[in-house]
Amino acid sequence: GGKMKERTMLDTRIILSATWVVVTLIFLYGDVLRIYHGGDMAKALADMKLNQFVWLGIAVLMLTPILMVFLTLVLPQSVSRWANIIVAVFFFLFNLVGLPTYPPLFDKFLLAVSMGFNGVTIWYAWNWS
Repeated sequence: GGKMKERTMLDTRIILSATWVVVTLIFLYGDVLRIYHGGDMAKALADMKLNQFVWLGIAVLMLTPILMVFLTLVLPQSVSRWANIIVAVFFFLFNLVGLPTYPPLFDKFLLAVSMGFNGVTIWYAWNWS
């Protein structure tokens, strides 16, 4: 009865939260590898004179999956469900569009894995009742 449904809901929250931990760590690991790898993208970013609002936008973008770790656990179920679906779809599409702009094979691999976890997030959230 009620205990089982409560446990299943908690399990889904934990699984969804864990997918955001994985995605966040993949993004961070990719950034670290990019720094060590150097390459054209690192040089291009270093040469860009971006204003503070662009950097703020980048910060908000990268903070989103980190916040999803927490928000998934504390938001009401229906809000959490749709937030997970919307944010995971956004990151999937964002990375799909960006994939060709990352020349190194390790970047393409890490982005593909993160997109796989976006798919897992969408599947669990979609089936969360």
